[in-house]
Amino acid sequence: MSEQTTSAENAERARADWQGRIGRRRTGAGPQTLDAPSALVARPGRGQVTLDWTPVPEAVGYQVYRSAGDDPLTPLDHHGGDVLAVPHPPYADTTGDPGHVYEYAVAALRDVDQPGTPSEPVRAASLHGTALDGTALDGAARGAGADDRGDAGVDPLVRVMVEAAGPTRPLHRPWRPMVGSEHLSHLLSTETTGGRPIGAEFAEALRVMRTELHVDSVRAHAILCDDLGVYREVDGEPVYDFSRVDEVYDRLLGLGLRPVVELSFMPRDLASDPTKTVFVYGAIVSPPRDWQRWADLVRALVGHLIERYGRDEVRHWPFEVWNEANLEVFWSGTRAEFMRLYDVTAGAVRDVDPGLTVGGPSSAAAGWVGELLDHVDGSGAPVDFVSTHAYGAPPLDFRPVCARHGRPDLGILWTEWGVTPTHFNPVSDDVFAAAFLLRGMRSAANRLDALAYWVASDHFEELGRPPRLFHGGFGLLTVGNLRKPRFWALALADRLGERELPATLTGDGAESLVEAWAACGDDGAVTVLAWNGTLDQSKAGGEARLDRTVRVEVRGLTAGSYRVRHWRLDAEHSNIVRVWQELGGGDWPTEEQWETLHSRDRLDEYQPEQVLAADDGTCTVEFPLPMPAVSFLRLEAVS
Repeated sequence: MSEQTTSAENAERARADWQGRIGRRRTGAGPQTLDAPSALVARPGRGQVTLDWTPVPEAVGYQVYRSAGDDPLTPLDHHGGDVLAVPHPPYADTTGDPGHVYEYAVAALRDVDQPGTPSEPVRAASLHGTALDGTALDGAARGAGADDRGDAGVDPLVRVMVEAAGPTRPLHRPWRPMVGSEHLSHLLSTETTGGRPIGAEFAEALRVMRTELHVDSVRAHAILCDDLGVYREVDGEPVYDFSRVDEVYDRLLGLGLRPVVELSFMPRDLASDPTKTVFVYGAIVSPPRDWQRWADLVRALVGHLIERYGRDEVRHWPFEVWNEANLEVFWSGTRAEFMRLYDVTAGAVRDVDPGLTVGGPSSAAAGWVGELLDHVDGSGAPVDFVSTHAYGAPPLDFRPVCARHGRPDLGILWTEWGVTPTHFNPVSDDVFAAAFLLRGMRSAANRLDALAYWVASDHFEELGRPPRLFHGGFGLLTVGNLRKPRFWALALADRLGERELPATLTGDGAESLVEAWAACGDDGAVTVLAWNGTLDQSKAGGEARLDRTVRVEVRGLTAGSYRVRHWRLDAEHSNIVRVWQELGGGDWPTEEQWETLHSRDRLDEYQPEQVLAADDGTCTVEFPLPMPAVSFLRLEAVS
C-alpha cells in the first residue's frame, strides 16, 4: 500500500470520527435569566428586515427568534454552523422570503446557554425592491410592506457621513494580538502539498502575518504531542526532551512572532486512555493517568522556556489550558476532570513564576466561561484571562460575566474565530468571508483583547491535507501563499489610520447590512472602510436584493482639493479565486499557472485615482456596493 493511499485513508477515518463527535457538547450550569430586551422594532428593507432593540445590562449577547405563521418562535438560523447569538443590535434577517410576514422576538443571554424571556414579538416582511439598474426583482407574492409599485420605492442608497474634524479615539485592531495556525511541528515538515514545500511555505505564511498584518503572536495546538517528543517514560520514570519544542519556537521567534502556549494534548505515556484521539495526527485527548506527573511536566516545560528564552520574554506568552474540553471530540474526561486539569495546570505554571499569565477554558461555542469562573472562585486557582471560540457570528461580549465575578479587568481572548467551523467549506474561499471578517473585527473592537482568526495558512492537516488549491481551507492564505479575499479585508483594515473618526450611517440596511469604519492618520489622510455583508451564509454567493449604493460624505475637511483612491474586494476585484477560474481551475496549478497567479495576486483599485474639490469642507464619493463586497477609500490633501 502506498504512503499516499495510507494518508488518504487516515484522513477519511479522521473526518468520520470528527463528524461523529464534534457536536457533542457538555452541558453547563442551570439557567439564570435576564429581563427581556425592550423597544424591539423591525424595519422592512429590500431583501432584509433590520431588528433593533434597547440593550440589556449584563447581557453577553442576544438570541433572535422568528416564527412563520402559526409556528412557534425558534432561534433564527443564519447558517453559521456554531453560535447563532449575536453580541448587540442591530441584526439583519436576510433568510426570509421577501413579502412573507414573520414574527420576531429577542432574548438577552446571561451566558451563551442562558437565554432570558423573549421580548414581546413584532411582525415584519422584507421587500422585493428593484436592482441597482432599476429593473424589478423577481419574488413570491407580495405581502406586508409591499406598495403598489412592487416596492420600487425602496431606496437602495446608504449614506456614510464621516466627521473628519470630530472627536477621535485610538483605533483598536483586535486581529493584531494573535492569529491561529496549524500545529507548529508543521514548520519542520519537509514534505509537499500540491508540489509546494510545507514547512517553508508555512513559515512564510506566518512571516506574512507578522510583516503585513502586524500580528504579534500565534496560537496553535499540540505543543505536548508525541511528534515533538516532549515526554516518555523509561523504566517507569519520566524523561523530558524539549529540543523539538525549541526548534519550532526558535523559528517562530525568528519570524518576529511569539507563541500562545496552548498546553495540549496528552503525551501517550502519560495518558489514562491513549486510544482517545482526534485528527489525522492522532492527538490524544485523554486525562492524565497521573496528575502529579502532568503537573511536573508542565513545570518542567515552563521552567525550560524561561531558562532558554528569558523570564521577561516568557511573561509575554499567554499559557492556555487545553482546547475545547466542552466537546467530547477534544476531551474524553468529564467536566469535573477538566476543572481539575485547569487547577493543576494553572498552579504548575504559576509555581514556576508568579508573573506568568494563565487562563482558559479555551472552549468551543463560547461555552464554560462562566463555569470556569464559578469554579476558580471556589478553588482559588489563578486565572488571568478567559479564552473561548466561536464561528459564524461576531464574538459575544463576556465583560458582564467577568464583572459578575468581581474580575472586570480580566483579559478576554477569543483564541479561535472565523466564518465557519466546518473543514472544506467553500465559504472560506469566498468574498463573503471578507465582509464577515470585517463585521466581526469592528464589533469586537474596544471590548476584548484579542480576536484570533483561525487560521493563517491552508497548510493545515487536521482532517487531511488540502486536496486542491481552493478546497474551502481555513487559511487566510492558500497553499502557495496566495492571498484570499479575507486576507485583503484584514490588510485593508490594517491600513486604517491611527485614530478612529465618528461615522454615521443612514438608509436601508445601515449598520445591519452595510457598515463602515473611518479613521485619520498621522499623515493627515482620512481612510474609510465600507462593506456590505449579511451573517446569512445561504447568501454567500450574493443576492441582488441586498446590493446597495453607498454615498460616503467626509465632512469637516480643510477647504481645498483631495486626492481620492478606491480599492475594492468583490467577485471581480482582489479575488484570486476568480483568477484561478479564468485559468481553467482544476486541482493544482502548473508552474506556468503558479507564475500567473502570483503576478495577479494583488489588491485591485476600483476606480482611477481622482482629485475632488472640497471648497465647503466636504468630499463626496458614491459607488455601488454589492453584497458581498468591501471598499476602501483614502483621501489626502493635494498640496
